Amino acid sequence: MTKYFSLKKYGHERGLSAAFRQWRADSHCKFLHGYSLEFEFEFGADELDEKNWVVDFGGLKELEVWLRSNFDHKTLVASDDPQFSEFELLNNNGIIDMVVVESTGAEMFAKMAMEYSSKMIQEKYGERCWVESVTVREHAANSAKCKRQN
Repeated sequence: MTKYFSLKKYGHERGLSAAFRQWRADSHCKFLHGYSLEFEFEFGADELDEKNWVVDFGGLKELEVWLRSNFDHKTLVASDDPQFSEFELLNNNGIIDMVVVESTGAEMFAKMAMEYSSKMIQEKYGERCWVESVTVREHAANSAKCKRQN
């Protein structure tokens, strides 16, 4: 059986500039730092639509809106960060635009994007197609991927 896949990338040039820290790290990652993140979505289907597409890339505007609302000039803070109240103060004083997340790091950002995009694709296309994987790149050397479970 043939399977089809298509990729949609929101590259570093899109300016999804997010700051975060991994407070559990023993390395320099424990400090607040940021990247212009890149997100790549892989969509899969067993059959193409009437236009011979897996998904209509033009119909993914909702996905970019979600990416911007969560990663564009945002400071992502883990809900269990011991300095959470400090980040709240910065947010309340208009110094940062805080997004509270379960945990930080490319792996968790890929999981967040996988969960959101899978729900969105399911609503748009039903069972015909799915999100196969989401890759998040901090830069050319560091990335993480979340894959669909079969």
